[in-house]
Amino acid sequence: MKYIRLLSRIILGMVFIFSGFVKAVDPLGSAYKFADYFIAFRLGFLEFLTLPIGVLLSAFELVLGITLILGYRKRIIFWITMWFMVFFTVLTLILAIFNPVSDCGCFGDALILTNWQTFFKNVVLMVFVLILWFARKKESGNGAVLREWVGIGCFYVMVSIFSIWNYRHLPLIDFRPYDVGTVISEKMEMPEGMPVDEYLTTLIYRNRETGKSSSFTMDDYPKDTLLWEFENSESKLVKRGYEPPIHDFAMMDEYGDERVDQILSDRGYSLIMISHDLSEARESALTAAGDWSRLEILADDFSFYAVTSTTSSEVEAISAELGLGYRFLAADEIMLKTIVRSNPGFILLKNGAIMGKWGWRDFPSVEQVHPEWPELIGNASAPLDEEAQLLKEAGVYDDFSFDVMEFDQFIPDLLLKEGIKKRERGVITGFILGILLLMLLSEYLLFLNKNH
Repeated sequence: MKYIRLLSRIILGMVFIFSGFVKAVDPLGSAYKFADYFIAFRLGFLEFLTLPIGVLLSAFELVLGITLILGYRKRIIFWITMWFMVFFTVLTLILAIFNPVSDCGCFGDALILTNWQTFFKNVVLMVFVLILWFARKKESGNGAVLREWVGIGCFYVMVSIFSIWNYRHLPLIDFRPYDVGTVISEKMEMPEGMPVDEYLTTLIYRNRETGKSSSFTMDDYPKDTLLWEFENSESKLVKRGYEPPIHDFAMMDEYGDERVDQILSDRGYSLIMISHDLSEARESALTAAGDWSRLEILADDFSFYAVTSTTSSEVEAISAELGLGYRFLAADEIMLKTIVRSNPGFILLKNGAIMGKWGWRDFPSVEQVHPEWPELIGNASAPLDEEAQLLKEAGVYDDFSFDVMEFDQFIPDLLLKEGIKKRERGVITGFILGILLLMLLSEYLLFLNKNH
């Protein structure tokens, strides 16, 4: 029985560690999911708590998993695990029955489960929880109390800092379909032979003699139009088919024209600034993006796009207030939040492939990429003098050309700096995981010594 309890602790611990880690990597994703919950349960006034809850809950789950495996404070941890699982099992049952939110978000974007799948997953885990619960009095508490509580506290602080760090930058591991290296058009394609959505269509006809309405399927609807009059039809999804990872990538200009094909087919570089909510975006980043937008004048292999889901009237007001000299494309808010977890954030495309991805804190200014660019941009975008204006009005030329450089030559340095930052993030993560693994190993060796 001792080994069954050990196996139960390891299984539960690994599930909690995985669940907590994927949430800690993407705390904003957890915050968005909690916002969906609050709205579904009419608790929208608590939306300001979504990010703190996302950070604290991810740390709680991950640390709970670690303490279960290490065997720290078993009796109280078994109590906590029991009530934690009871609460979420009941919650997922309610979600499965009423389906107010389609995805519970228990494993973030790393593993998407339906509400019923999540509920049955919790039922299976409850078996292991009950094994520990009923045997809790048999567990000894011979460990050093202070050392174990200090260890739990240190774990919690470390995981919370890791989660906050991911919030301030971009997720260290991107589980969404817009990761660096993704060819967007390929992720939008429907593979040949994959199942499509299946609908059940009901046709409603009224009998002209009796005045009663009856329902029919597409196979048995009445053909006698003198006796039956068509009233309505209803379609219900009975089986969901395959859905491409990217199925909602759409951006429209101010005239309502779709611009996605133009962006994805551009053989040059397209820098897209994304702000799902312009009113909450970092103003300094919006202003600095103006230099990047004017870089189009200097490089013929570079294009700049700004995208938001904010209403056009609010966009105009904010643009006028901040003096933004670029136009915005319109897109769906959820799609923009999925592409990048920053407001604003930046992605660099070439031939429809994502070359780089940055949060506003990490994205360089044009001066940081090349110190001479600001002066060149200023000269190129300066108003024409009187003589040049007269020549332009006379039709001598349409406009001056300032294609004085190729943006392509600066890409290696730009992406190299981003690669260095990613490696630094990897070192931080490796350091944290290394400490956890060493502690797990030391506790396992102590366990072996006790049993020999």
